[in-house]
Parts: sequence; C-alpha cells; structure tokens
Amino acid sequence: MPNWAFDYILLPLGIYLARMTDVSIGTVRIILISRERKILAAMLGFVEVLLWLIVITQIMRNLSNVFCYIAYAGGFATGTFLGMVVEEKLALGHSLIRIIVPEKGEEIVQNLAQAGYRTTTLEAQGARGPVKVILSLLRRKDISIVLGILKNTAPGAFYTIENARKTSDPELWKTSGQEGESFARILWRRQSRIRK
Repeated sequence: MPNWAFDYILLPLGIYLARMTDVSIGTVRIILISRERKILAAMLGFVEVLLWLIVITQIMRNLSNVFCYIAYAGGFATGTFLGMVVEEKLALGHSLIRIIVPEKGEEIVQNLAQAGYRTTTLEAQGARGPVKVILSLLRRKDISIVLGILKNTAPGAFYTIENARKTSDPELWKTSGQEGESFARILWRRQSRIRK
C-alpha cells in the first residue's frame, strides 16, 4: 500500500471511526451518570479514554496532516449525534409525566390504570378555571405508550415530561411473575445500601 493512501485515507478514516465511537460512548456515559448507573458509567469511561488516547497519539504523530484534523472534528460531531440516538433507543431510567386537563381527567386515569400505570390526581386551579393534574411515574420506554393513551383520550391535553433520578418504590421494577418480583426486591435492597 502506498504511503499516501495510508496517510490521507486509512489514517483519517481510522481517526474518524475511533473518535465517533469514543464520543458516542462519552455521551451515553454522561447520561448514565445522571441516572446513577455508576459501574456501567465507569466501564464506559475506561473504554472512552483508551480510544481517545489512541486517537490523540495518531494526531500528534501526524501534525502536518490536515485530513486528520477534519476526521477528528467529524468524528466528534457524528459521535455526539450517534450517542444521543443510542441513548434514546436504550431509554434508560424513569420519567415523570404531568398531565393537566380541564376535563376527561377521570377517563385518562382509568385508561392509564387499565394499561397498568399508577397515577396520582390533584385538583388545581388554572387561569381558565378548575383543572385536574395527573402525575404518573413510568419507565422511559413506556412514554410513547402513555402518550398514545393520552392522544386517544384527550388529544388537547397539556403535559410535561421530566426525568426522575430516584424513586423510593421498589414496585416500579416489578415484572409479571415471581422471578421479576424477587429481582426487583434484590435491586431495591442494593440501591438502599448504596444510598446509606
């Protein structure tokens, strides 16, 4: 292989792919830190920094190669985007949905309960009169399902969604069957020990 092919094609391509991977890992790692997934975040951090060191070493050895700089910047941009897409697909953690409606509040609560979601309802006063505020804590993976229920029940409903970092309820991890229950309890006890 001629030197120019390595210097201007293979090396920049390798830098681009490695930088894209390490930034993607970094984006997911930061999100895992915010979700308090310490061990997984630490392991990803190790891989991220190792890849970064490999890339930066190649950049320093080829300071006169402008294609390496372009590949580095391109890998960073692509990795940021890719990391966000990956995290969105993984949908880790829990979210709190807050629904505010002047009417159909009971119907929304019933439909959410039938789908297996727990809710808390508050009576409140809005600018145009009385409203119901419905709160539900759910897995991020279930947001689209809940929004579908909401769209079918009250299409004009106002809602907000925010990330929930912690919850004190081990029942949220329950799945159908006894095995899921025991796993949820083990996980809950482990989290409780970590918090203390």
